[in-house]
Amino acid sequence: MYLDQLRSNIDPLRQQIIQHPLYGSIHSVDALRIYMEHHVYAVWDFMSLLKSLQRKLTCVSLPWLPVGSANTRFLINEIVAGEESDVDEAGNRTSHFELYLQAMEKAGADTRSIRSFVTALQQGKSVAEALQVADAPAAAKQFVLNTFELIDQDQSHVLSAVFTFGREDLIPEMFLSLINKLETSLDADVSVFKYYIERHIEVDGGHHSQLALEMTSELCGLDSEKWMQAGAAVEQALRSRVLLWSGAMQEIELAQAAVAN
Repeated sequence: MYLDQLRSNIDPLRQQIIQHPLYGSIHSVDALRIYMEHHVYAVWDFMSLLKSLQRKLTCVSLPWLPVGSANTRFLINEIVAGEESDVDEAGNRTSHFELYLQAMEKAGADTRSIRSFVTALQQGKSVAEALQVADAPAAAKQFVLNTFELIDQDQSHVLSAVFTFGREDLIPEMFLSLINKLETSLDADVSVFKYYIERHIEVDGGHHSQLALEMTSELCGLDSEKWMQAGAAVEQALRSRVLLWSGAMQEIELAQAAVAN
């Protein structure tokens, strides 16, 4: 009942993302590169959202102690293994973030900003400081800061819901919309990018989304207050995604107008 109500409440926002006009604007290699330079920040913060859940739901400190239910531990650990150490086209182990960087490089997208961001984090800067150092796109910056605002709430059921409905359950249809609009005649090597998308559709569209749904249902249980908090956080995350896509599309349109002039 609670699950169905949450899905009904978020469906309008979900449809805004799945049917966003951004996908139709990616009809040149330059447009694809701008999209990737924005989206890579969401790929990175996906891992942070995932690891925050692992930190909350499993023991990641010493001495080891059992945390929560074994079923929830299994669910999150299996998702982490798949996202943090999947395989590339050649069968080599890699995280989805590192795979996306490969895709960017193959397509000729600029990775300097995201690499500068990671370096700043490695040097001990906060996420907000690192975003400034990297001169991250404005829309990507707001998206990451929104994710970390939710992470800072430090509520397992909220994080799980955002992960489930703002990421795992959304990604397959979102990427189907993108790949269906992606021009096959782009003058760039988009093979790794297509592999990345197809891999997410395959994994997130089946096994991972089911694991995430089970995890959220278990954490919220029959507590109406938890479901209400989860729904509000999911709506916040989805609005943030709409803003990210709109920001990327605006940059694409500005670049196209500059070329036309």
